[in-house]
Amino acid sequence: MGTMTLIYWALVTGVLSALATGLGAIPVKFLKEDSHKVRGMASAIAAGMMISASVFSLAQEGIALEAKIPFSPYIVIIGLLLGAAFFHWSERFLDEPDITKFYTKQGFSRKGFLIFIAMFIHSIPEGIAIGVAFATDNLTFGLTMAIAIAVHNIPEGIAISLPLKAEGISTPKCAWISILTSVPQPVMAVPAAVLAWFFEPLLPIGLGFAGGAMIYLTISELIPDAFEEGGHQLTAWGVMIGLCGMLLITTLLNLIPY
Repeated sequence: MGTMTLIYWALVTGVLSALATGLGAIPVKFLKEDSHKVRGMASAIAAGMMISASVFSLAQEGIALEAKIPFSPYIVIIGLLLGAAFFHWSERFLDEPDITKFYTKQGFSRKGFLIFIAMFIHSIPEGIAIGVAFATDNLTFGLTMAIAIAVHNIPEGIAISLPLKAEGISTPKCAWISILTSVPQPVMAVPAAVLAWFFEPLLPIGLGFAGGAMIYLTISELIPDAFEEGGHQLTAWGVMIGLCGMLLITTLLNLIPY
């Protein structure tokens, strides 16, 4: 596969994968914003989906790289802690008056902006994964990886849109925010495809970092909101539904032959 062909496929599939995230806003169009229980369930389901994606997709995928990259499980653990530490810093940073004024002017709440940051970070290693897959010079493998990530992006779009819609953000804006969180996929796919030897070793730390940021966000923001809006039992069931739903999707995607 020539360099230009490699760049073409990495860019096109990266863009399509990012656009797929916006499809997740469609199901949440029918969310009733004025219901406390619905808002609580939305936050709980999003929390379950993010926990599942962090543990069973990001961390697990990073650990599975051990055959190629020695010590990758330990690198993933370090990445998880660094991601959590980064998000702890991000929460404090967003409490600064000037920063608060900026994101509220854009129509974001504090929680909404944190979700955007977490999912934006999450998309970086996914973009690298697309590029590295095409760099194997196996077009089928690259397309399969890109399709798997694109399909996986749809429930991630739901996880992003649920709490945003519950806060009163319009469905089209939820879709655009979801797509913007996946912009790193086409941006990172192209250089990763061309320089796979450089980017592939970064996957374990990147996957762990994204997972740690999402887990911290879930425990710090989404679950407390779900408790407050819907109570403990509703939150527990919402988390379980979100976790099992995302795990089912991940399991079905893994059945796709590479």
